[in-house]
Amino acid sequence: MEVVNALGRRKSAVARVYVSEGKGKITINNRELNDYFPTGILQYVVLQPLNLLGVAGQYDINVNLDGGGITGQAEALRLGITRALMEINPESRPALKAAGFVTRDPREVERKKPGQPKARKRFQFSKR
Repeated sequence: MEVVNALGRRKSAVARVYVSEGKGKITINNRELNDYFPTGILQYVVLQPLNLLGVAGQYDINVNLDGGGITGQAEALRLGITRALMEINPESRPALKAAGFVTRDPREVERKKPGQPKARKRFQFSKR
């Protein structure tokens, strides 16, 4: 099997995922998964598609992550891994779609408007 690459995005985070056959090693920006995502919740989010299909120890995954915060990066990585797994095995798509991993979350940060402190917040109104 050759290397399969996929792209995952969430908010402003971009994950370029390269999947090849191996022993289950996940490398993110030349660091281990446990080192890059220290909390168990984020590690769980990243491993969700692999655990769902039961292929957690079959593929080596190399990732370039850029932009965003750690939560957005973890969810971008989950989408990238999901897309790569679907490219490897198209029959896995219904299970991944039922779990909600195939859909890209379209929510982005709303821009700040001029004359306001934030995107929606207004300065206090004074009638007199």
